[in-house]
Amino acid sequence: RNRGSLHLLEREVSDLKIRKKNLLLLAGMIWSLAGFNILRIGVISYQDYLTAINILISCVIFAVFWFLVFGKLVRKHTGRIIHYEKEMQFFLKFFDGKSFCIMAFMMTFGIGLRTLHLCPLIFIAVFYSGLGAALLLAGIAFTYNYFTYVKHSRTRRKEQKNASNYGDIL
Repeated sequence: RNRGSLHLLEREVSDLKIRKKNLLLLAGMIWSLAGFNILRIGVISYQDYLTAINILISCVIFAVFWFLVFGKLVRKHTGRIIHYEKEMQFFLKFFDGKSFCIMAFMMTFGIGLRTLHLCPLIFIAVFYSGLGAALLLAGIAFTYNYFTYVKHSRTRRKEQKNASNYGDIL
C-alpha cells in the first residue's frame, strides 16, 4: 500500500514539473506582478507628497534595492536555473528556500506596516515607489533572461543540426 501511495505522490509531483527555461518566465511573471502592485501602492500614496526631494529619495531606494539586492538575486537564480541538469523541474524551483523566506518576510512586513498604520503615508509613497520599481525591474530582467535563453537554445540547436549535416556532405 505504501508503494502505491508513494508512486501516486511521485506522479502528482511530476505533473507539477515544467521546463527549466519556464522557471525564468514564471519568476518574471511573479516578480513583475509583485513589483507592479507595490509600485502602484507607492504611486497612489504619492498624491500629496510629490516633490523633487521625495522623487530623488525614491530613486535612491530603487538604486539600493536594485544594485544591492534584486539585480544580484536575478543573476544568482538565473544561473542556478539554467545550470540544472534535468530539463524538467518542480515549478517552485524558480527560487530556493532562503528566497521564499525572504519573500514571505517582506510580504508580511509590508502588509503589517500598511494595515496597522505603523508608518506615515509619505513613507509608503517614497519607499514603496522605489522598492516596487526595483521589484518590477527584477521581473523584467527574469523575463528578458527567459527570452535570451530561448534564443540561445534555438541558435545552439541550429548550429548542432548544421554541423551534423556538414558531416553528411563530406
